[in-house]
Amino acid sequence: MLAAEITAPTNTRLIETDVPTPGPRDVLIRVHRAGICGTDLHILHGVYQATYPLVPGHEFSGVVEAVGDEVKYFAAGDRVTADPNIFCGRCENCQRGQPNQCLDWRGIGITRPGGFAEYVSVPDDNVFPIHDLPFEQAAFIEPLACVVWGIQVVRPQVGDRALVFGAGPMGCLVMQNLKAAGVTEVTIVDRVDGRLATAAALGADRTVHADEVTPEAMGRIAPLGFEVVVDATGIPAVIDQTFAYARARGTVWLFGVAPTDATAHFNPYEVFRRDLRIVGSYAVNKTFFESIALLRSGQVRVAPLLSHSLPLADFQEGMRIAEHDPGRMKVQFALE
Repeated sequence: MLAAEITAPTNTRLIETDVPTPGPRDVLIRVHRAGICGTDLHILHGVYQATYPLVPGHEFSGVVEAVGDEVKYFAAGDRVTADPNIFCGRCENCQRGQPNQCLDWRGIGITRPGGFAEYVSVPDDNVFPIHDLPFEQAAFIEPLACVVWGIQVVRPQVGDRALVFGAGPMGCLVMQNLKAAGVTEVTIVDRVDGRLATAAALGADRTVHADEVTPEAMGRIAPLGFEVVVDATGIPAVIDQTFAYARARGTVWLFGVAPTDATAHFNPYEVFRRDLRIVGSYAVNKTFFESIALLRSGQVRVAPLLSHSLPLADFQEGMRIAEHDPGRMKVQFALE
């Protein structure tokens, strides 16, 4: 089978390798769509917890090709996706209901071969049916599950107003989920006009170009500040701004992935004085079911977020677009 492999940081190649043989509790999936995540770019540059050489790819969907002898709930021909997070279930964090903080965590496409290949083998516990969802939409389930987990942590209230920095694919998913959770007005900020247009089409109540963000301008929108302020960029200079726009007793949600060695600056006295809450949300926490339900219901739309589809043979070009093209949204490899 054809697969894309990162042999070491910044080094990639296409390889022909054997189709995986599923173990007794494994499901072999023929991949139809696989999306590029910012984490894949971090892995490419050696700044994430990956094991090399590695076939990356953790946002994927496809059809079951074969199953192990002990698999009960899936059969060849089923349309599926998979949660890439493999939790041990035995460490203290797992047993306390915090599996996304598993002390013996493994990841499909991160520590074991992933979905940038014609076939991928995954544990049956990680497999989910996608029903009638198109494959390109089902490949958004994993990033959407990350957002759903964040929403569960942030707990926005009906009637809240939110400010989201970043109108890329993740920012647009955040915006839609905030509205689905009852937030009545979402303002989204970016410096790429095309992304702002996409956010508006998906339901953002107001879009603001990053150059126009000032305390005065935001004060006209929310005189007392926003109940929820979200960073979906991971850029420290943007994170620095978020605290200024939070309402007293508001929440600052750090969702974007900042560089591991980055620092942000805020005034701790203001956090104390205004009863601010700072929230992080990491990966997913058994939130695939909710994500599939949101997509099937139409409450969250992802089709407008797909900007590029390429064959896996164009792996390097796809990674280049995902990292450097200012107009890109989600980039996927089509293996159908």
